[in-house]
Amino acid sequence: MAQSGVASRRKSEEIIASGRVKVNGIVVTELGTKVGPKDVVVVDDKVLDKENLVYYVLNKPTGYLTAVSDKLGRRTVMDLISLEDKKERIFPVGRLDYDTSGVLLLTNDGTLSYKLTKSAKEIEKTYHARLDGIIDQNAVNKLIKGVMIDGKMTKRAKIAILDIDKKNNSCLISLTITEGRNRQVRKMCETVGYSVKKLKRVSFGGITLDNLKVGEYRPLKPHEIKVLYSL
Repeated sequence: MAQSGVASRRKSEEIIASGRVKVNGIVVTELGTKVGPKDVVVVDDKVLDKENLVYYVLNKPTGYLTAVSDKLGRRTVMDLISLEDKKERIFPVGRLDYDTSGVLLLTNDGTLSYKLTKSAKEIEKTYHARLDGIIDQNAVNKLIKGVMIDGKMTKRAKIAILDIDKKNNSCLISLTITEGRNRQVRKMCETVGYSVKKLKRVSFGGITLDNLKVGEYRPLKPHEIKVLYSL
């Protein structure tokens, strides 16, 4: 139902529980009922046509909201998607901050989106962060073990120093986390004494930009979709 654009996943569950859904002419109220491609699903006497599932990866620029629309008229990532591709009613998977660029997945597959953002599974996300200052080993160790942000410890992380710019007192680090908390990377770095000057997500669940230019997007390859479902 969510994939067909009837309602959100939660609202769809309410509709099912209220007895407004029929499968092959029989009222269904049990959540999680499985249907196949030959089954006829009817909601409020309207037959549902299941959408063709599509999957994209976008190289999100900074200055765009990760949202389908914005009441204030600000630019969203959907402005970067062609009208033809938006016919499938795609939406962003999770979020990427306004001032953060890089890998952003978009799909109309509600099941996969839920799996990647709401389940308890740990999905690795790798960021490249340009820091104001040259990070020391003590700060590196803290980030690896976990730091306190917003009253809660972060999970263990992976970190590598990619570049040191002594002239400008800056460094570039790679940070891999398995959570998706609000502005997590920036807050983690600030906690150990370094502000983030520039932030880019370079991988989400193993999906990379694959040489995409800023603002460009591409369909996911079949093996990439399988990888995401296997996480």
